[in-house]
This record gives sequence, C-alpha cells and structure tokens, in this order.
Amino acid sequence: MLHRLLIAIPNPVCEIDHSDLFSLLIGTILSAQSTDKMINTVTPALFARWPTPALLAAAPRAQVEQAVFRTGFFRNKAKAIMECSQMLVDRFGGVVPRTMDELLQLPGVARKTANVVLGVGCRIAEGIVVDTHVTRMAQRLGLSEQQKPPNIEQDLCAAIPQDQWLDAGARIQLHGRYVCLAKDPQCGVCPLHEVCPSRVGVPQGSWQVRAAHEQQLVESRGGAR
Repeated sequence: MLHRLLIAIPNPVCEIDHSDLFSLLIGTILSAQSTDKMINTVTPALFARWPTPALLAAAPRAQVEQAVFRTGFFRNKAKAIMECSQMLVDRFGGVVPRTMDELLQLPGVARKTANVVLGVGCRIAEGIVVDTHVTRMAQRLGLSEQQKPPNIEQDLCAAIPQDQWLDAGARIQLHGRYVCLAKDPQCGVCPLHEVCPSRVGVPQGSWQVRAAHEQQLVESRGGAR
C-alpha cells in the first residue's frame, strides 16, 4: 500500500502556501472547516497587513475578522489566531516553538495543526496529520476502526514506520483528497484497488498505470511536484 502511494505521489507537498513557520501555523489554524485553496486566497492580504505575531496580536479584532471572513467561522478563527499570536509574543519571544508540547499550549492548536507545523515546517516526525481525508482513508483501508483523530493517529503511527510518517501521511491525505473521495471514490482508477478492503468495481489497467494517472492529477492540483 505504501509502495503504491510512493509511486503515485513521489514528492508530496503541503498545499497551504506559507513562507515561514508563523504563516504555516496561522494558515493551518484557518484551514479548519475550509479548504487550502480558500486559505491561499485569504492569507496573502492577511500577512501583508500583519506579517508578525506582534502585529497580528495587536490588530483591531474587527479588521482581522473581516480579513478571514471567507474562511468560515470567522469570529472564532480571528480570536484564535490573535490569541495564538499573543501567546507567541508573551511566552515564546515571537518565535513559533518546535516541540509538540509547546505548540499544544497555543490557542487554536491541536495535534493536527502541531503535526503540520512540525512535519511540514521542521521535518520533525512527532506524529501523523489526521484530518477528514486521513480519517476516511484510515477506515477504508482498514488501518483503523477508531473515530477520534488522536486514536486514529495512534493506529497509523503503529502501522507505519516512523521514518515514513511525514511523507506517507501526506500521501494518504492527498490520495483521499483527489482519488478516494468522500461521496464518489474513484475505485476504478485507484492504484490501491487490489489491496483495499473497501474497493468496488473493476480496476482500469495495471496499478502502475493508475499510479501514473494519480501522479498527474495530484501534480496538476499542486499537491506534489
């Protein structure tokens, strides 16, 4: 399963545009109940106005709410990113910390966001990012029967070697985002068809052909290079 995903998505990348750990952190907080594509349309203007934790923490709340309005739940998100920025200033000298324990102290940050910051921004494998796509994939692939993200993450970390947590986790996420869709999984063109306990229908061509198709699809959407 991991080998086929490696062939299909050899070089996964984070689809949240960012220039540093701070922009990655804030962008990931904002991505809850939204899409990376939407976040990437909002954050350039946000960071143009308030590029540092100190500036964002001191910004007028109403202006921040307006800036993040299109991401959904804008009041809660504005509050979270401003309080997160304030704690970065007060407790961490304006620098995004690089440990799981410290990141989890920040408002708006749970393990998913912390794993994104550590994994994407620092290449530190503390765990595996579990979002809605990874949750669905873990269950369909028979890797976890759990419902809560922390428990799913535990199962995935037990099943996947730690040196593959970052990239394998990213591949699982992208596969769920572009092939193993929530409402209409593309089983016929899925390179995992033969090894997936949830498969339906008949595969189209060899798994290598299907992997090449997925590679082109994901790269065209910006999820790999």
